[in-house]
Amino acid sequence: MIRLLHIMDWFSPLPVFEKVFWSVALLFSLLFLVQNVMSLFGGEHDGATGDVTDMLDADDGIGFQFFTIRNMFGFFTIFGWVGLAGIHNGFSPTVTVLTATVAGLGMMLIMAAMFYYTGRLAYDGTLKMQNAVKASGTVYLAIPAARSGMGKVTLQIQGAWRELDAMTDDAEPIPTGALVTVTSILDNQALIVTKQTR
Repeated sequence: MIRLLHIMDWFSPLPVFEKVFWSVALLFSLLFLVQNVMSLFGGEHDGATGDVTDMLDADDGIGFQFFTIRNMFGFFTIFGWVGLAGIHNGFSPTVTVLTATVAGLGMMLIMAAMFYYTGRLAYDGTLKMQNAVKASGTVYLAIPAARSGMGKVTLQIQGAWRELDAMTDDAEPIPTGALVTVTSILDNQALIVTKQTR
């Protein structure tokens, strides 16, 4: 109670203009801190950006999100503190507001860019069979001719070596060790390959 009275004694005599910046700086600093602490424990939900995992799973990446709750908290936090710095450095009200606004927008841009590029770096290890089309591989288990049976090939997809089921439309079977090229995907499960001619 005594501390609160001391705070009020300090706050009350301040000019209205400075009170506004102190209120904005303290309130949004607290909200910004709470939101970031919640995000560490999985409690954050930024409705403007949606769920990051969902966007990655949809294979469309994370778009450049400028107007988000997190970015708005960042804007007002920087706006408040830069405004106070301007006041204490003797800037005019107009210059103070302009400087604080530019700094806040800069903070929003930095945060949006940071989350955008972080999202692009996130690796989705889910195998997408279509990425194998036109890839070259080596037959691991002989492939019967004319789709009469299944063999296996070893090839590199999405930066990793994989062993996948394969069939061929070739009239002749493809022996183990032969080099093949993937021509298409069958039911998103098996590769259709053709033997490479040297």
